[in-house]
Amino acid sequence: MTTNDVNISSPRRSIPRLKPGRILAWIVMGIWILVTLFPIYWIARMAFSTQKNLQANPGSLLPVNFTFDAFRRVLGLLPIQTVVNQGGFPKIMHFDRYFLNSLEVSLIVTIAAVLVNAMAAYAFSRLRFPLRNVIFYMYLIVMVMPSVLNLIPNYLLIRSLGLLNSIPGIIAPGLLGSAFGVFLLRQFFMGINRELEEAAKLDGANLFGVFWHIILPISVPSLITLSILTFTDSWNNLQWAYFAGGQGRIEAATTLPVALLSFRAQQQTGVPDWTGMMAGTLISALPILIVFVIFGRRMIDSIQFTGFK
Repeated sequence: MTTNDVNISSPRRSIPRLKPGRILAWIVMGIWILVTLFPIYWIARMAFSTQKNLQANPGSLLPVNFTFDAFRRVLGLLPIQTVVNQGGFPKIMHFDRYFLNSLEVSLIVTIAAVLVNAMAAYAFSRLRFPLRNVIFYMYLIVMVMPSVLNLIPNYLLIRSLGLLNSIPGIIAPGLLGSAFGVFLLRQFFMGINRELEEAAKLDGANLFGVFWHIILPISVPSLITLSILTFTDSWNNLQWAYFAGGQGRIEAATTLPVALLSFRAQQQTGVPDWTGMMAGTLISALPILIVFVIFGRRMIDSIQFTGFK
């Protein structure tokens, strides 16, 4: 038999047929994406305009006379007279300082809370001690309680410690973690093979050595997930940062959400300074966007692995 006698047919990829249901699903998804992203685009459109030009062309879909002046304005780099001439609110802003304050608070709270949550979750999943289940159920009850119930006790405690109107006062309540963090990591730890821990103990490792060298390296995906959630919650925290940080009157203890609120509250009656507010909003949202772009996929995979479906 020669090669000419052999009918060699190259495989053809079957082209999926566009069914009406599939087309409708793509249309609905496209509309949903546009509806979700349009407010972000509208914020950017106002942030890259000036106040007077924005008021003169309110129906424009593009930034009016594209400029970075609003960002320079909220960072304190634009002369106040220029701000007034452009129709902005005559107040000097230092969002770079507020940005660093928020970053300091979020990083310290995230590192401390994740470490404390991991140790507590390991204790609930592996150690045997009296009333273990009762204490864990109390943790679960805390998850469904409104956070405002902790506001007054935390405020009185921070005031008695002399930490009011300061960054340490904002940080302190978050250092001991959260009930959700303990619950999330406990679910992951319970799925880890105990034989790994037994083997490490036979090699001479103590309890902390097993936790540090065996459990934590295996739990990196869940730790990243909890870190993202904790960082986001701390970064966006307004209520506690407002009361513990001096309600925006003390720059050294003012975070970005509080700065945005104070900026809006101090404006005179009339049209708000939309360009400055939107520029500050974009600066505030940028770190969260970067975190989710880098670690978002890993966080979704980790949540699926821990059993949240």
